[in-house]
Amino acid sequence: MSDVLPRPPFDPELDVFLTAMHERGPFTLTTEMLPRMRMLDTTEQALDERLRAQGLQRRTRTVPGYQGAPINLAVISRIGHTGPATCFYTMHGGGMMFGHYLGNLDSYDEWLLTHDDVVLISVDYRLAPEYPDPYPVEDCYAGLLWTVAHAGELGIDPARIVLVGQSAGGGLAAGTALLARDRHGPPLFGQILISPMLDDSDSTVSTHQIDGVGVADRAMTRFGWTAYLGDRRGSDDVSIYAAPARATDLTGMPPTYIDCASAEVFRDETVAYASRLWHAGINTELHVWPGGFHGFTSMMPQAALSRTATTALTTWTSRLLAA
Repeated sequence: MSDVLPRPPFDPELDVFLTAMHERGPFTLTTEMLPRMRMLDTTEQALDERLRAQGLQRRTRTVPGYQGAPINLAVISRIGHTGPATCFYTMHGGGMMFGHYLGNLDSYDEWLLTHDDVVLISVDYRLAPEYPDPYPVEDCYAGLLWTVAHAGELGIDPARIVLVGQSAGGGLAAGTALLARDRHGPPLFGQILISPMLDDSDSTVSTHQIDGVGVADRAMTRFGWTAYLGDRRGSDDVSIYAAPARATDLTGMPPTYIDCASAEVFRDETVAYASRLWHAGINTELHVWPGGFHGFTSMMPQAALSRTATTALTTWTSRLLAA
């Protein structure tokens, strides 16, 4: 007997996209697909030309990652910027297994890169299964330390660093914030967690509801956590930095924007994490977007629900920048 539960309906406008996607047939993620899914879907030259058309420039810095291995940071700022600016230190999504640190930069166009006095830094953390836990989160933390140490040359204010991540990147942002707290690392000005991947337990109601539907479902999530944690997935041998949902004490976290969709696999762990932040006295804004699927704002940015979600994030960001 199936353990799939009834789920909230998808927004009608978004459901058109999902119907077209499912009509192409079932999608099963395999390890063999990962190299292609890690490729940038444009050229770096075309990306830089698009940025320049917006008055932006990209610099790449190769810095020490976990255990000193080199990783890249993309530094995107207004042309002619001198600083010091607020730094948005970002981690891309992709289930810990795929994605590209220069991919989906256009998702920052409306709510972040319209501000003149910000610098966006995207970290090219290493990916599972070749580099399982703790490589990804430790790479992110190492890049953060380098960023703070080189704040002057980057044109950023080291007291105004905001961690940003969507999906797996949201889990890495939360884990990086916990590392910074527990290692007495850099103080953080804020964190933005968009549909974060936080819980390896496969035990929430939403993981059972979103099974075989939507964009990222239960099977894909389990695949990602297994790539990241191996046989430790769901066991007692997993740190709070790898799976931040395991953190029971969230004192010391920065002001937080956190959201998810009502019809996505990460819904319940997102809501639970927001509740723990409130329990710890953290200034936290939570949104659960009705009828959304995982990643709907990136895949259907012009949908009415996507525009509403982007506006909410823009408003929160503007308040933070004005602080």
